[in-house]
Amino acid sequence: MRAVLARGLTTILGTIAARIGESRAWAPGIAIAALALGACSKASEAPPPPPLQVSVASPLAMNIVDWDEYVGHFEAPQAVELRARITGVVTEIMFEDGQEVRAGQPLFTIDPRPYEAQLEQTRAQVAAAEAALANATTVAARSEQLVKNQAVSQEEYESNQAQLRTARANLLAARAASDNASLNLSFTTVRSPIEGRVSSRRVSLGDQVSAGTTLLTTVVSLDPIWFVFDGAESFYLKYLREAKQGLRGSSRTTQNPVDVQLSDETGFPHHGHMVFVDNAIDPGTGTIRAHATIANPDHFLTPGMFGRARLLGSGTYKALLIPDDSIVTDQATKEVYVVGQGGAIVKRNVEVGPEIRGLRVVRGGLAQTDLVVLDRLNQIQPGMKVSMRKTELTIGTNDTKTSPSVSLPQPSTATIPPADWASK
Repeated sequence: MRAVLARGLTTILGTIAARIGESRAWAPGIAIAALALGACSKASEAPPPPPLQVSVASPLAMNIVDWDEYVGHFEAPQAVELRARITGVVTEIMFEDGQEVRAGQPLFTIDPRPYEAQLEQTRAQVAAAEAALANATTVAARSEQLVKNQAVSQEEYESNQAQLRTARANLLAARAASDNASLNLSFTTVRSPIEGRVSSRRVSLGDQVSAGTTLLTTVVSLDPIWFVFDGAESFYLKYLREAKQGLRGSSRTTQNPVDVQLSDETGFPHHGHMVFVDNAIDPGTGTIRAHATIANPDHFLTPGMFGRARLLGSGTYKALLIPDDSIVTDQATKEVYVVGQGGAIVKRNVEVGPEIRGLRVVRGGLAQTDLVVLDRLNQIQPGMKVSMRKTELTIGTNDTKTSPSVSLPQPSTATIPPADWASK
């Protein structure tokens, strides 16, 4: 069209120049204008630019499982308050505050001398009771022969038999008192009932302690250790329904895996399994308490530490995965671009799930045969024609078993240590 107009305009300009008689003077200008118009027409006939090239890939289909995250803390399976079982004076403390102790290790000594004397006294009472029993036995046997010969009265015979029974009972009582005295003497040495870590001493040498009331120290077990958390009722219902459908075993009967992350870690390097789910939901909070057991051979995990746990939340199912960078967020809507028929861009609304090893789970809105656009997302729009460079998606390695990176707190200040620092 532009070429036709240019030719027409050239003809008109030539005609005008001829009529005004200045064809020679105006001819160069007219020729230049005609050439310019002709050049424009040739430029307008240049081929259009090639379509934008984008990288595309089909979603990666894999069998995965979901994990649910909870915040909780570590607790010692056994936490013992050591209290004095006898009354007396502390004469010896046999541990350093905070040290690790073994089961049966002596920790305190309470003055044993009064209890040693009491034990000796009860042993003497046992000896006296044994002598009395021996004498009563002899008298009873003699009176039994005499009563047959009618040498003693029946009344005296029965009295001798009663004294024998009394002597036997007295011996039993004396022996029980001796056992109790021996037990009290053993309580003068206070031992750790479990293996674990002892707290600080709560009494000092020379302190008077009372039986059953005075707290001496506490001991907690460390290996294994519990991770305790509260789960929402909605998750509890989900687990019940999955167990009923055979998709995931109940944590009451199945050792579902649990991974734990500490506050300064980026991975989940501490591994264990579920061992307990409570029997009721707390109506005040709408949560139910549960705990997992975690191996702690190096005693690094400490009761009271907070952490984040992820619990196996589903059975195995097939899911589609795409890179997070290929997902566009439009307010509350998640969208991806796919290449449709004829190389045209099509926008799809998708439902996304959790992230797994660098890829994002897509729960709905995509098919495995779709070609998802991976780059140049800000240069394309629906309906635009593009050329494709096909690639294949790969999933990253599982790094949860490796040592996690940690975030260290910054010190408040720093100093130069003295020369004799190493000797202190």
